[in-house]
Amino acid sequence: MNQPAEGATAAATPAANSVARVSRPRQQLGVELRRLRDIAGISGRELAKRVGISQSTLSRIEAGHVVPPLPQVLDWAKAVGADADCQRSLRGLTEAAHSPEVRDWASSLADRPHLQDDVRALEEDAQVVRNFQPALVPGLLQTADYARRVFASFDPPYSPDALAAALAARLDRQRVLYDPAKRFEFLMTEAALRFRPGPHRILLAQLDRIISIETLDTVTIGVIPQDIEASTTIPHGFVIYESEDHALASAEPISGSMVTRGPELVDAHRRRWDALTRMALFDTDAHRFLTDLRDEIQRIATH
Repeated sequence: MNQPAEGATAAATPAANSVARVSRPRQQLGVELRRLRDIAGISGRELAKRVGISQSTLSRIEAGHVVPPLPQVLDWAKAVGADADCQRSLRGLTEAAHSPEVRDWASSLADRPHLQDDVRALEEDAQVVRNFQPALVPGLLQTADYARRVFASFDPPYSPDALAAALAARLDRQRVLYDPAKRFEFLMTEAALRFRPGPHRILLAQLDRIISIETLDTVTIGVIPQDIEASTTIPHGFVIYESEDHALASAEPISGSMVTRGPELVDAHRRRWDALTRMALFDTDAHRFLTDLRDEIQRIATH
């Protein structure tokens, strides 16, 4: 294994003998990479230069916020003089860190009323958010009444107080749409736009909100009509969060939430996003589709 380089700090010695007790592989990988850097006595600025990344990215890797690709991890290992056994260990940690993180709803909600703050953190950290929903309107676009009825249908159900807290937090999240430094891209199927969690007036108000939000410079809305010729299959909903130095994808299967940070799996989400956009209407065509759908629902509601 590594030997401390000349000038290494005394604090590196206990770090070398400690075992990281962390619950997530990406955090464990970050702790191990930081430990190896400390043992080698290399500053973050110098190592970032050797690996070819920014110092801020290096800090986020060591904190477990960013999962580096395997070639970058191996460059890191070589830069700190890690031996073959250490490099094999890092390979295993990296592969585990690239696997999706899945948490069931019960454990996620065990000590808090809702998960909106987790989603808010992802949105605030990202520069570009790409959101595909095949079954209902995305949370960032939902009206209060639409969102309340969606939350009320959750299983396991929210308590009245938790439902009110979740609703307030979701509506508060929507302020991020007005941040000029960010970009939001939404893709929805026609089925999602027709999903009606209450009387027709709920859906009419929801469609009006989407049409209004569509005018924001920070927002792009795409619509996939039901009768479009398909160029790919329709998967579950997912969101891609893009930042300057990293990206991740999230989804919500029935059992819980899933976050993917591995670059190859995030790229798979990007490819599916690109395929879906080829089936979608945008700009004037999307606006016309939305207004026609609203008029159709209005006619249904009044007859």
